Amino acid sequence: MTPYELDARAWQESWDRQQEAYLPDREHRLTALLDAVEAVVDSPTPLLLDLAGGTGSISLRALERFPQARPTLVDLDPVLLGLAEASLADRVTIVTADLLDPAWSTTLPHTGYDAVFTATALHWLPADRLTTLYAEVREILRPGGLFVNADHMPDDGLPGLSDKLTARATARRDARYRAGAVLSWENWWAHAAADPTLGPLVEKRRQVYPSGHSQDFLPPVGWHLDALRAAGFSEVGTIWRGGTDAAVAAVR
Repeated sequence: MTPYELDARAWQESWDRQQEAYLPDREHRLTALLDAVEAVVDSPTPLLLDLAGGTGSISLRALERFPQARPTLVDLDPVLLGLAEASLADRVTIVTADLLDPAWSTTLPHTGYDAVFTATALHWLPADRLTTLYAEVREILRPGGLFVNADHMPDDGLPGLSDKLTARATARRDARYRAGAVLSWENWWAHAAADPTLGPLVEKRRQVYPSGHSQDFLPPVGWHLDALRAAGFSEVGTIWRGGTDAAVAAVR
């Protein structure tokens, strides 16, 4: 695939709008994430790792802040990787790797990353694998390097309110779907399947994920903080919260 075989910018916008139906405050979390990255970066050419980076949404925003950064994007989804390649071309090193495989980090072009970040992507990993992944991420960071994970992480102390917030968000999202304001997850993938360039990649995706992403591990934020401490990070805390979502940060 080359950037000229499809309008990558239009597909990126379509992906963003579809994601915002699930995450109305998506830009807020990404801004908070990149603010934290900017706070620790002390080089004009930082090494950044976009973990489970999909279409490259965060990498695109990171490059606006750090035009000379050296980002690496890791994912397994052939459709999202195709869009990342079309959008980012030679500005990002794109790596195909399965985070379920403990050897994923051996495929990276660098070690000693200044920052590793991910958003709404790791909840499909089972608890034991995510726990181990946190330790693996620490090993590829430089001393003082930062890891940020923004995902569905309800507040431990508000279980009842979290349920009500989730129900409210679902109702608002369903109303937008009924009004045709935005594509649903299923409809976005149907559009991709009908595209002459993305269609073959959608079929390849079905082979990679024959049963889809069935895992949905959504522990409270306290679980993540405990797991990051156990992984050996020196500082661990929450840098952003929106409803039932949060961004946790950890410093090596």
